[in-house]
This record gives sequence, structure tokens and C-alpha cells, in this order.
Amino acid sequence: MAKSSQDSSKENAHATPRALRETTLNEARRALILDAARSVFFELGLEGASLREIAKRAGYSPGAIYNYFNNREEIYAALLSESLERLKEAVDNADGDAAEQAAPALLRARAMAFFRFYQDNPQDMDLGFYLFNGAQPRGLTPQLNQQLNDQLQATLLPIQEMLINLGLKEADAVAETTAIFAHAVGLLMLHHTKRIRLFKQDAQALFERYLDFLARRIP
Repeated sequence: MAKSSQDSSKENAHATPRALRETTLNEARRALILDAARSVFFELGLEGASLREIAKRAGYSPGAIYNYFNNREEIYAALLSESLERLKEAVDNADGDAAEQAAPALLRARAMAFFRFYQDNPQDMDLGFYLFNGAQPRGLTPQLNQQLNDQLQATLLPIQEMLINLGLKEADAVAETTAIFAHAVGLLMLHHTKRIRLFKQDAQALFERYLDFLARRIP
């Protein structure tokens, strides 16, 4: 006997909460795996990490991991992607009190938001460099590598756009954005490794000094 529309509606009404519960449960399991993987990566590095160890800390069997990720590189990519999303949010929301100020103040606010995110979250910065040996990325598929590179560029786009608003041509804005990124990463690496003490300098003060210099150079 064919089901009436009323019967179908009743089934859909029951199916929706069930589907929502299943989705919520899957998201919770995935988050648990990522939390376990984060601790494994930070303790053992990517090369020393294994799906077996990640599964053990998450309380699952190694086989259960494959319901969510194909390999440890995909897990790494998911962690880095989430980190970059939080970084982008920090830069996007950087204007704050500077929103009504002139463009140079907005540029400084956005650049400092990028710097402070990694200053306050050194493990996120470490995460971004796990798969690099010299200048060669390892372990990621070309698609995942491109996706993560696109996300990183998206975090820097508000800085680049502000440089264009200040009158720079696009090519010059890209060059200056690259320089801001290089200065931030270089100083943060010195800061987190404590090598900055060798020079008796403060990383944030040096970065702010560079931004002052940049502001004077821009017409």
C-alpha cells in the first residue's frame, strides 16, 4: 500500500532529528580525532606521528579513523585549515576601534592582528611548518597544498587591499604584503625559539618599527 503524504511527513519529522543527531555525533567524533592528532603532532612531529597513536588517544580503533580521514596528511591539512580560518577571522576583525581612522591605521591594525595571532598561538605557527623540509612541501597532495596556500593568501588579502587603498599598484601591494609576511614570520620564529635574545631585541617592537618605516615610505 502506498504511503500517504501525511505518513511521509511523519517519517520526515522523525528522520530529521535523527539525521541531526548523527551529524552532531560525527562532528564530535571528528573534533575528538583532530584534538588527539594535534597533541600527537606537537609531541612527535608529523614524521613521528601515526594513525595508530592518534586513534589510541582519541579512543578509537585505527580503522575508525578512516571513516573521517584517509591518512595523517589529511588530518594535518584539516588542522592547518582550521588554524588558517581562525587567523583570517582575527585579521578580518582587526579594524575594531581603528575602523573610523585613516587607512594607515587600518593597515597597521591588520598587520598587527596577523603578527599577534601567531605570537599568542605559537603552536599554530609550528603547525604551518611541519610539512616543510627546506623550501619543499612534503606529504600533501597538490590539491590540498593549493587549498592551504589559497587559505593563507586569503588571510593576507585584507592587508594587500589596504595597501592598494593607500595608492599602491597591485604588483607593489603584493610585494609589500609579501615583505610584511616575511618580517612577521621571521621575527616570530626568532621570538618563539628565543634566538631574539641574542640581539637583545623585542620581536613585536621590531615589527612595529618596520610598520612605521613602511608607513613613511608609502606616498
